[in-house]
Amino acid sequence: MATGRVDVRAEPGWRRPRLTPSLAEVYRTVPVGQPVWWRKALAFAGPGYLVAVGYMDPGNWATDLAGGSAFGYSLLSVILISNLMAILLQGLAAKLGIATGRDLAQACRDHYSRPTSIALWVLCEIAIAACDLAEVIGSAIALNLLFGIPLPWGIAITALDVLLVLLLQHKGFRLLEALVVTLIATIAGCFIFEILISRPGLVDVAAGFVPGPSILQDPGKLYIAIGILGATVMPHNLYLHSSIVQTRRYDETPEGKREAVKYAFLDSTIALTFALFINAAILIVAAATFHRAGHHEVAEIQEAYRLLTPLLGVVGASAVFAFALLASGQNSTLTGTLAGQIVMEGFLNIRLRPWLRRLITRGIAIVPAAFTAIFFGEGGTARLLILSQVILSLQLSFAVFPLVRFTSERAKMGEFVNPPWLKALAYGVAGLIALFNGWLLVQTFT
Repeated sequence: MATGRVDVRAEPGWRRPRLTPSLAEVYRTVPVGQPVWWRKALAFAGPGYLVAVGYMDPGNWATDLAGGSAFGYSLLSVILISNLMAILLQGLAAKLGIATGRDLAQACRDHYSRPTSIALWVLCEIAIAACDLAEVIGSAIALNLLFGIPLPWGIAITALDVLLVLLLQHKGFRLLEALVVTLIATIAGCFIFEILISRPGLVDVAAGFVPGPSILQDPGKLYIAIGILGATVMPHNLYLHSSIVQTRRYDETPEGKREAVKYAFLDSTIALTFALFINAAILIVAAATFHRAGHHEVAEIQEAYRLLTPLLGVVGASAVFAFALLASGQNSTLTGTLAGQIVMEGFLNIRLRPWLRRLITRGIAIVPAAFTAIFFGEGGTARLLILSQVILSLQLSFAVFPLVRFTSERAKMGEFVNPPWLKALAYGVAGLIALFNGWLLVQTFT
């Protein structure tokens, strides 16, 4: 375990000097000096896709399935609005990392008092453990559906993915990004197949993207809508994105940073558009298959798997669904590992060996998942999956408000500070997320 070296350069707006960057082993290792704009865009592409996988992890599946089966296509507008919020917040996270040379965890450490930083670190570690819990359960359910592996054994097998993560980290960051993009493409291909065989009504799908007053008037619909919002924006993704954009070797001049911010925003916007497609596809398939057939209470992944093939009449429909779930769980595992490392290094300036950090995070997730699977079975794991999303919702504002505050302070951001209109929009989104997640928590526990 080692601590980072202090950068002695004085920086206005910060309480403490900047330290060695998180993920130092891959910091500024990817060259971006391409002469043609599209080649440069490809060189910057990658971090956005690592972030996007958090928006299509197994925790999102339950809310999308419930929304589609219960209310048809009407909640597609909520997925669209959630994605637009995500694009805004991830753009701010990338800008913070590029403009200040700090990721969000380091910025919190260098701005707040030590007790406040420790409290924020603990909350973020809880959120990462909750996210990892969803990935463990999702992967174990997929292994059970595809190969008949009992849930407790499937949970144990997911512990081995630490070996894959370590291997990829040693082979280079671009290889890790390539694997993530491949898994996203796999998930997208699976759902294109599911949409084609479920034959949704295109007019109804288009109408679903238009917000309607029924979402606010129907308490059941509002509850699931807020659940979708709460499950979409992930707190650890803001920490992750603000760090991994610094893997690019851009010029640390105002011109170089402006260019990096532009291409980083393009990267994350395109990647999150893929996440929008996949989340919308899950809801569309649920609406076209379950809601149309009168199955309005399909909220568990296992139940959806069992019903897909009989209702669609296509052999393999359920297997493709489960394969997409497995790819989703493994994808989220890769980025969860990086987020955990960034948060510990950023808040505490403590650098554990990656395998040890990964084992600690995965161990925290496996114990409750294994206990629930052994003693409570499928129903228990489904409830635990929902609980993990509630925990993420509870922590989200503790990442969003510092991010908006830091990017709105000229002393910290210089010329990259949020203009007044963006500052107002960002605080509005932060307040809306806090309001929705607070309402969701009250409803969940009452």
